[in-house]
Amino acid sequence: MTPTQHFLTTTETVQDASGRSLSLHRLNALDKLRLFKAAGPVLATLASAVTEIDGIPVPPAINEAQIEALVGKLGDTGIAAIAKALASSQDTPSLADHAGN
Repeated sequence: MTPTQHFLTTTETVQDASGRSLSLHRLNALDKLRLFKAAGPVLATLASAVTEIDGIPVPPAINEAQIEALVGKLGDTGIAAIAKALASSQDTPSLADHAGN
């Protein structure tokens, strides 16, 4: 599987309070390392889980400027929807585990 194929593998889709459809994927260890170096763990993890917004592909954020742009686009409602989706998964680690804590 190529890096792009890995990133585009969607595990779930959630809807935020604004009605946008957000497609998500789970980050692997290398994804997390790159994000933590760029912008810190929690917010970077949440924002970078997004692969699509309303069916429009979102390229992987790999530096601080890209993460900031994505967080700005998602806003509070998008980040809240992602956090809720990731925290509610029964078969995956908690948000703290995603953050490396």
